[in-house]
Amino acid sequence: MGRKKPIVALIYDFDGTLSPGNMQEFGFIQSVGKTPKEFWEMSNSIANGQDMSPILAYMKLMIDESKRANITLTRDKIVSFGHSIELFNGVKEWFSLINNYGEKHGVIIEHYINSSGLIELVEGSPIGKEFKRIFASSFWYDTNNIAVWPAVAVDYTGKTQFLFKITKGIMEISDDRKVNESQKDDQKPVPFTNMIYFGDGETDVPCMKIVKMFGGNSIAVYQDKPEKVKIARKLLKQERVNFICKADYSKESKMYEIVTTIIDKIKSEDNFNKLRREISK
Repeated sequence: MGRKKPIVALIYDFDGTLSPGNMQEFGFIQSVGKTPKEFWEMSNSIANGQDMSPILAYMKLMIDESKRANITLTRDKIVSFGHSIELFNGVKEWFSLINNYGEKHGVIIEHYINSSGLIELVEGSPIGKEFKRIFASSFWYDTNNIAVWPAVAVDYTGKTQFLFKITKGIMEISDDRKVNESQKDDQKPVPFTNMIYFGDGETDVPCMKIVKMFGGNSIAVYQDKPEKVKIARKLLKQERVNFICKADYSKESKMYEIVTTIIDKIKSEDNFNKLRREISK
């Protein structure tokens, strides 16, 4: 019987990490007659005025503004707004590139989204089918499939729960039992050492720090703008991440070099640990 292949989980924030903007800004906000600046100012005003979660505030505003604009906010409608989401260079080809690399080097690659954005918008994006699971916010729909209430609202600290679900192979957002059960590290489908976390800013810090702390690798992704580079360098200096890298996912990029090198390291360590266990039997 052949050795079991290690699983490597690539876990991505979305806005600013795979896409140059917030996912709501590529169709939805324009459909309700607002500019992104106007929409987010309204959302932040609601959150600050009510001492409210910014995630719940933007989701409530989406429902209210859709009604005002006479848009029936069905699930399919929200998914359709995702079709026009813009992506960084190389993102569309990235997944097959890394999957093929993993297959050639004896590693199973799994891709996950971990975002405060919307599951529905990510599903509708050009890369929506690339992920084993999209962990993000979402709406609850009535019998007519119209969004009426938040089902899941994920803030920057809430994102950390999904790392613990991924390591244990739990795909249900609603699960709050199995995720808290004790499990030995060598029995977890995806140990933290086999995780690569991609994020772009300070809201990703809790996840970046956890993955790095438990032996995985975190990458701060930055756009080619002085303020974005400054944030990435700050995260590296503070030892929140292992690497910083420009948001370019093409085969010729530094991102590809970093990630494939990490995969090689994970595979080598997996071989080493398996050999050590065999000898010690």
